[in-house]
Amino acid sequence: MAATTPLPLARTCPFAPVSEHVRLRQEEPVTRVTLPSGSQVWAITRHEDVRAMLASPHFSANRMRPGIPHMSVAQTHSAPGTPLITVDGAEHLRQRRDVTGEFTLKRIAGLEARLQQIVDDRIDVLLAGPRPADFVETLALPVPSLAICELLGVPYAEHDFFQERTGEMLRRTATREEQGAAMTELIAYLDELMARKEREPGDDLLTRLLDRTGDRKTSAGFGVLLLVAGHETTANMISLGTMMLLENPESLQALREDPAKTPGAVEEMLRYFTVGEYAVVRVAVEDTEIGGTVIHAGEGAIALCNTANRDPDVFEAPDLFDISRDTRAHLGFGYGPRSCPGQNLARAELRIVFDTLLRRVPELRLAQPVDNLPFKEDGMVYGLHELPVTW
Repeated sequence: MAATTPLPLARTCPFAPVSEHVRLRQEEPVTRVTLPSGSQVWAITRHEDVRAMLASPHFSANRMRPGIPHMSVAQTHSAPGTPLITVDGAEHLRQRRDVTGEFTLKRIAGLEARLQQIVDDRIDVLLAGPRPADFVETLALPVPSLAICELLGVPYAEHDFFQERTGEMLRRTATREEQGAAMTELIAYLDELMARKEREPGDDLLTRLLDRTGDRKTSAGFGVLLLVAGHETTANMISLGTMMLLENPESLQALREDPAKTPGAVEEMLRYFTVGEYAVVRVAVEDTEIGGTVIHAGEGAIALCNTANRDPDVFEAPDLFDISRDTRAHLGFGYGPRSCPGQNLARAELRIVFDTLLRRVPELRLAQPVDNLPFKEDGMVYGLHELPVTW
């Protein structure tokens, strides 16, 4: 068997995709790679090919299907029955409809006043605390955690519990037993919470899901998915975006002078970092050609979206951070029928954080050089463990 590129590989520069991934995009855009489990799957690296795969009905995203890529043996310990990630086709669309109505632009607009209050409260905590401060602990993680807790109806007082379990589930170096225990404990927690909501319904997403599905187990599965996805990715984008702005004074000044540019800056951050580098996986259900290569039924494929988001055929000077560029084609939220259902909420949180931070803490700066910052090289979601800042 011919030697293949092993995944995952660490970034050598926090602002760039893995150099080997870039080489693959240039020379072998659809190629076999080897995962830590020893299984070989196809890596898709060009923007056009990633979009083709994600839009194709000939690929399944069912995490329980044989052949689906897992970044470690431990991650084969997916939760049976977890909604959205264990079904395809019409059933996926049906389940997706149960949650997408909660994240429409109109509904998120109705939440903006509360999101603004959450951000202001956390900035109050930041300004009242010591200097330097850990921006991740003080603001980047609490803001999306508070927001998703309120939306779901999860007590924020219990955030340490679910954040610790989420961290274990997303840590690539965790053992099967560690990840399985974290998943089991989180499901048990949500199941008990759903039992409470059966007795005492609230004005929250989980109660409404329970009403729609009539199934506590299914609703708890949705809760696990939304709780994990609803805070970890956004928290990492807040910290990475803040770091990026503080390292780019021209962009920072442009946003201070014209907050109308913030939505465009948010999209550029999503393109530039693409934190879910190894998250988009599929398995072919029938022989399908992608980028001139036939991927046979039963073979797995992984979309390296961070590399695809730096494709020079789509984005001019893709390694340049440019808040004025047209980013409409970026893959930061995926693509096709499985694109992130919570993207409107994430965009609102990011926009409100950056607008408020630049207005209220104009002298914010990094307290450590970027080279000294602890990046999440061992996680399924890229980000920062800590971001020391001062003002």
